[in-house]
Amino acid sequence: MRPILLPDDLLVTIYLDNHATTRCDPRVVAAMLPFFSEDYGNAGSVGHGFGERAREAVDRSRQQIAAAIGASADEVVFTSGATESNNLAIRGVAERPRRRGDHLVSVQTEHRAVLDPLARLAARGWRVTLLGVEQHGLPLAGWLDPQKVAEAIQDDTCLVSVMLAGNEIGVVQPIAEIAAVCRARGVLLHCDATQAVGKIPVDVRSLGVDLMSFTAHKLYGPKGIGALYARGRDPVVRLEPQIFGGGQQGGRRSGTLNVPGIVGFAAAVGLCVEELESEAARQGALRDRLADAVLGSIAGAELCGPALDAKTPSGAPARLPNNLNVAFGDVDGESLMLAMPQLAVSSGAACSSTDPEPSHVLRALGLSPEQARATLRIGLGRFTTAEEVETAAALIPQAVAKLRGMGRT
Repeated sequence: MRPILLPDDLLVTIYLDNHATTRCDPRVVAAMLPFFSEDYGNAGSVGHGFGERAREAVDRSRQQIAAAIGASADEVVFTSGATESNNLAIRGVAERPRRRGDHLVSVQTEHRAVLDPLARLAARGWRVTLLGVEQHGLPLAGWLDPQKVAEAIQDDTCLVSVMLAGNEIGVVQPIAEIAAVCRARGVLLHCDATQAVGKIPVDVRSLGVDLMSFTAHKLYGPKGIGALYARGRDPVVRLEPQIFGGGQQGGRRSGTLNVPGIVGFAAAVGLCVEELESEAARQGALRDRLADAVLGSIAGAELCGPALDAKTPSGAPARLPNNLNVAFGDVDGESLMLAMPQLAVSSGAACSSTDPEPSHVLRALGLSPEQARATLRIGLGRFTTAEEVETAAALIPQAVAKLRGMGRT
């Protein structure tokens, strides 16, 4: 995506890009501050109070984070973020000397933090199968049928990796059903839950996953701190480390622990757990209001991903409550963003700022490159207000009408 330069008098005022990152909650910042200026010791230092207080803070935070996802504290490995967690999970399993085999299964709509490590492994000789999903226009667009996983698993499959909730179209995958398939075949399941933790209930025991990645900055915590859940029993999941030097965290991930980040991570997770039900309902109602305004007033506008009220075969919601992704047909997404600089949203013109191609997720749903470029992704959050949604509901149709009137495509 080309960088967008805005004049000083057209600064962004409404943030609707909460799938990309979230504002760090002031309560989280307050919890972190003492560990920058007062209790700033190294959690690995022993024999003095600074190190002991840092270690105790890490232990408390690890326990709090583990409890929030139904895990044990020793099953939580801290990383620099979800990308590192995904790499540790995928490469950590695939590169184990005593592994089941060299075949991996994933999905075409996964985040690049999953697809790129898989591609690197494929270039080195591993075999990778990427599964398709329900297509655009269907009630469960983007959803993965667990039967496809069952059919893809082979005798030498060492890992299946499926995202819990999609970062572009908000689709919630049937992880518990997929886990049952994997468990029956003796295959490990990794789940990228980056967009799910803090937004929907997540319990690793109920889901049945063996490995799960998540990060703080998607749930109103600081950037630069994430975690990987690695099952500690039935079975014990052993990983080949990706970072060496110091042997911290049982040798699974070396490096001096980010104490302020870990404390902030725990504070953010705790707030999300406390406010999850009320925030899901509030953000879902605001999302539906915005969807009604946009889809109801713009000719040719289409929802991308599952229907807003769609349920999976098990009866669970099929979409995150804060996600909206709309295709506008004949209006380029980047042009639309430029036409309404008051809004911070994402365009389907690229899945990342370093990738000039249209979103691979939307392409996997069956959209053409032109259709994928004509989309906007909107992510509501804790700090999104009803007034901001009303403003967005007015700005988007106005901007589309203006661009259509100018003959832009």
